[in-house]
Amino acid sequence: MCSVTGRVAGKTALITGGAQGLGAAMARLLAREGAQVAVTDVNTEGARAVAAEINAEHPGRAHAWGHDVTDEARWAEVVAEVIAHFGSLSVLVNNAGVGGDLVFAEQDTAENWQRQFDINLRSVMYGCKHALASLRASAPASIINISSLAGLAAAPGMGAYNATKAGVWMYSKTIALEEAKLGSDVRCNSVHPVFIKTAILDPFVTLAGGDEAKAHERLMRGIPMRRIGEPDDVAYAVLYLASDESKFVTGSEITIDGGTLAQ
Repeated sequence: MCSVTGRVAGKTALITGGAQGLGAAMARLLAREGAQVAVTDVNTEGARAVAAEINAEHPGRAHAWGHDVTDEARWAEVVAEVIAHFGSLSVLVNNAGVGGDLVFAEQDTAENWQRQFDINLRSVMYGCKHALASLRASAPASIINISSLAGLAAAPGMGAYNATKAGVWMYSKTIALEEAKLGSDVRCNSVHPVFIKTAILDPFVTLAGGDEAKAHERLMRGIPMRRIGEPDDVAYAVLYLASDESKFVTGSEITIDGGTLAQ
């Protein structure tokens, strides 16, 4: 069992897409480090399971909400409910996201683009829009938008994903500049992981005939450290950005890529 070091003690974090993968790892780590955690997901039962797991170790630190991040009205409700439950909101992690089929431009569809745009990018706008006033009231506060290495470096067959994740990257800088010019102590940064062991790698496994080891071996070829990342590799970056240790970091991007962009 990890002891609480208090790096985010006294803070309340809302984490979207918290039912599994990166979001669940972030929720567990922030709670261990002293934060109250709002775990939200369209998969309500999954979010409740993560919150229950956290509360078994740290009673009262987590609560779950069903949350469709593409529904603007629901965003307003969830932010209000989190503040009513925990008393404040000081960290927003826009983590919810989806990948898409690996498809080249001539075979791509408007439906594929719309789904990724709505979940990966428009939801980030909704989150910032509806949380900013509460974040300012609890400043110093932090917005952490989970983008991808695919938002900084393109890949064939990933047009919609590349475009939406690049949008998250640039939108994060816009929010950072707006808040700084307002004199607000709300920071905003983006996080850009390469391949991490989560369900988002499933299309690559499918392409490898269902052989996960084979798929991972192929993906590792482009990573200098020759491994696939773990969810905690991303969660620790989020912890830093959520804490006051990063009080002078805004408008920045953190790449978690095993050296990929250094090539």
